[in-house]
Amino acid sequence: MTKITEKFVLLVGLDWATRKHDVCIQYPDGKRVNSIIEHNSEVIDNWLQALHAAYPGQIAVAVELSKGPIVYALQKYDFVTIFPINPKMLCRYRRTFALSGAKDDPTDAMFALELMLRYPDVVLPIEPADEKVNKLKFYVEERRRLVDDKKRYCNRLNATLKQYFPQILDWFSHRDTELFMDMIIRWPNLTILKRARPQTVSKFMSSHSSNMKSIAKRLELIKEAKELTDNPTVVETNQLLAMTLARQVLPIIHAIREFDTLIENLFADMPDADLFRSFPGVGKCLAPRLLVALGQDRKRFSSAAEIQRYSGIAPVTERSGKSCWIHWRLQCSRFVRQSFVEWAGKSIKFSFWAEEYYLQQRNKGNNHNSALRSLAFKWIRILYRCWKDKVFYDESKYLKALRERNSPLIV
Repeated sequence: MTKITEKFVLLVGLDWATRKHDVCIQYPDGKRVNSIIEHNSEVIDNWLQALHAAYPGQIAVAVELSKGPIVYALQKYDFVTIFPINPKMLCRYRRTFALSGAKDDPTDAMFALELMLRYPDVVLPIEPADEKVNKLKFYVEERRRLVDDKKRYCNRLNATLKQYFPQILDWFSHRDTELFMDMIIRWPNLTILKRARPQTVSKFMSSHSSNMKSIAKRLELIKEAKELTDNPTVVETNQLLAMTLARQVLPIIHAIREFDTLIENLFADMPDADLFRSFPGVGKCLAPRLLVALGQDRKRFSSAAEIQRYSGIAPVTERSGKSCWIHWRLQCSRFVRQSFVEWAGKSIKFSFWAEEYYLQQRNKGNNHNSALRSLAFKWIRILYRCWKDKVFYDESKYLKALRERNSPLIV
């Protein structure tokens, strides 16, 4: 408790909300005062400037967030240091004093302050990160959300088309493209499509960079196709929904393309870009995500095990009495874990030893996802070493090391 009270002139616990924030301030003499501030840029600025004018020096703020509007607002001030509190940690601490578990905003502000004071080795401040890394982090995370949105709408669209126009799903292997969406908007059912001249349909597909061989095959299939149903209610209602969903997917496709350009340009300026590109299977999407997961500060992680725990790849072992059980880590960044697992899956096609290791895990009885997590666990060790030493990955060098150790991966 002494270290933090010596370093900061004021200690603040803050319980955030959409329109107001409950705060508990501990002054230098140990006195605590609770108050409420409105979530308003001007109000927050006046509040902080008044505190800093009265008590010049650093102010520590404990808040149940690591990002969000109030965190971004506080980060503007160089005299404010933010200590993010894990929500589950605060919840369990609250239950220690209130068996009912009832939440109370002013009390939560006080508990956040207490956790910052009592556990300085656990509740650590947000370290200022590289602005380029922060921006890249935002881009790759939001791009992934857009991809998930597109997938959700496309699944609904496919389900809708199966109700009245299932043939179009067989004509296209990629059903999340501009060509597919534009075709549904222009010819939302089979009857309308069959009325169109073949030359018109062919010209339309050609404008979307579709090759002539696939166009000719699709035209033949359109000619032979029969309507699934002639019920006007089924056709009219479902085609309206299909057109609506297609119009929702199109701007998402354009947005993803724009994000890809921004990510590619920003990632190319990163000093470690080529290092992450050197790993098999990363491609244009996963290399920036891996860089974001590790960052550019080599002091951030002191071992591969820290990254394995941080990413949620390392399993958790629990013991109680004579019982011992292992489960996967729940408290972690799901996006980071997803990045490593997806990379492990892609690497199987581009790395000899990765494919052998994956097959080895499957032969042991592990399912697909467990095998990928095991492979990701192994990849993190290699990635950490290369990242720490600023060395590009070399598959032949690693295979040579495996042979020298008589690894079962090398037959």
